[in-house]
Formats: sequence, C-alpha cells, structure tokens
Amino acid sequence: MHPTTYNAKAYSAASATSPLASTKIKRRDPTDRDVQIEILFCGICHSDLHSVRNEWSEFMAATYPIVPGHEIVGRVTKVGSAVTKYKPGDLAAVGCMVDSDGTCPQCKAGLEQFCPNMILTFNSPDKHLGGVTYGGYSENIVVDEHFVLRVPSNLDPAGAAPLLCAGITTYSPMHHWGVTKGKKVGVVGLGGLGHMAVKFAHALGAHVVVFTTSPN
Repeated sequence: MHPTTYNAKAYSAASATSPLASTKIKRRDPTDRDVQIEILFCGICHSDLHSVRNEWSEFMAATYPIVPGHEIVGRVTKVGSAVTKYKPGDLAAVGCMVDSDGTCPQCKAGLEQFCPNMILTFNSPDKHLGGVTYGGYSENIVVDEHFVLRVPSNLDPAGAAPLLCAGITTYSPMHHWGVTKGKKVGVVGLGGLGHMAVKFAHALGAHVVVFTTSPN
C-alpha cells in the first residue's frame, strides 16, 4: 500500500543534455519513522553534475527526470508518531543516503554506506513510491529518522550544507586514522574538498602540508 502523497516544487533535468528546470514531484506524507524537512539550503556537489549529465552511466546510470542534491539543510516541519529525536522547528540535515536494509552486517556495524541495499538521496530505487528518489533541489524532503542529522544552532545553515558531503568525505579518514596534535596531514589539491581538509586537520592540531600543481 502506497503512502499518501503531496506535490512539491523542485528542479529537475529531463535528459543528460537539458538544463535544470522548475517542476513538481511527489513526496510522501511522513510515515511513523519519517521526518519531513523544509529545505532551506542545498549544496552543489560536482557529483550532482556528473549524475545529471549521466557521466557515471557505467555504474550509476541516471533515471530521468532526475532531481539532484545531497547536501541538505532545513527545518523540521512534521514528524511521524514513532520519531523520538526530532520535533517541528529543529534545524536538521540530510546527506547522501536516505535508507538501507538495516539488517546486514554493515548496517549493524553502523556502516550503512557499505550496505548492499543502500538508498541514495537521489536516483536510487524508491521503495515507498516506486520510481527513483528525488534529492535536495526541491522545497522539502521526507526521510527516515535514522538518516537525519541535527545541525547545531551556532552553525550558519548555508555554510553547513557542504559538510554533508565534502565535509564528511574529508573528516571521516582523519577520524578513522586518529588525526590529532603532533600528526602530519598531506592534502593533495586545494579545491572544494581540499580546503575543508586543511581546516579540519588544522583544527585537530595537525601539521598540514598542501600539495598542488598550481603555480599560485
């Protein structure tokens, strides 16, 4: 049985060569464990562009229309009856995943990103509505509570959005390898991820070296 739905404004691409255009998509009403979020900001990750242009077709073919966006920050507007961590008005975020099977060894170890049945925020099978999931280039999103993150009130919501992909991509290995004061961290390239890596490593007390081919 499909949940009840409503229309939401979004930006989608109709093909690999078409520009993003305003459209309307279906969103589900929150089920027991769902959190509905009004999207305030969504970062633009280069993987969004790769997906829209179907440049990863060999391993992640795009299904059109495609609504990208996986660096989402917004305000909780509604929660399901079984949700315990969030309430309307909370500042919350969603990254690149919105679901997993919850039963495999990877999920039980807290490594849902390695789940063989992981559901990405966009362009993954939508088990609730059929078709594929739609991402953050839209006015709201509905996500299982387990995949929603709390945003501290002292963070700028717009500035926090890129932390949901670029940020965690660079922070995760530093956390894994125990970067702290006295350690040395090398960062190859000072781009979108590189500059975050420099900030994280410096904040953790490490000696940071940047490798670049740019003369400047």
